[in-house]
Amino acid sequence: MTDPIADYLTRVRNAYLAGHKTVEVPASKMKVEITRILHEKGYILAYKVVEGKPCNTIKMALKYHPETKKAAVKKLIRVSSPGLRTYTDVENMPRVLNGLGIAILSTSKGIVTDKEARNLNVGGEVICYVY
Repeated sequence: MTDPIADYLTRVRNAYLAGHKTVEVPASKMKVEITRILHEKGYILAYKVVEGKPCNTIKMALKYHPETKKAAVKKLIRVSSPGLRTYTDVENMPRVLNGLGIAILSTSKGIVTDKEARNLNVGGEVICYVY
């Protein structure tokens, strides 16, 4: 696997499209931070890191609308890839759906959203867009 973050996003996207209640993905520090942000912003219900023998996994409870059963996440788009890294500064920070979605960035202050990066006045690598 050459891009574990793209694999993570694809597993979550496919689980939402299939209507699953939970999804498990292999864990890494960056994936746990991305999952923490998704949980804080209300895109997933809950998550926990499960210690395992070959490797740790992240188990996520996916969020759906209670009446219409529509997924909380419409799109998960990978922006920066190993073959083409995408960086941004504070002045050119992306706004996803004019502020309705979030961009997740890897900065010198850690993994943060676009709004937090503007408040911290830092730029970084744009990992993905979520809306």
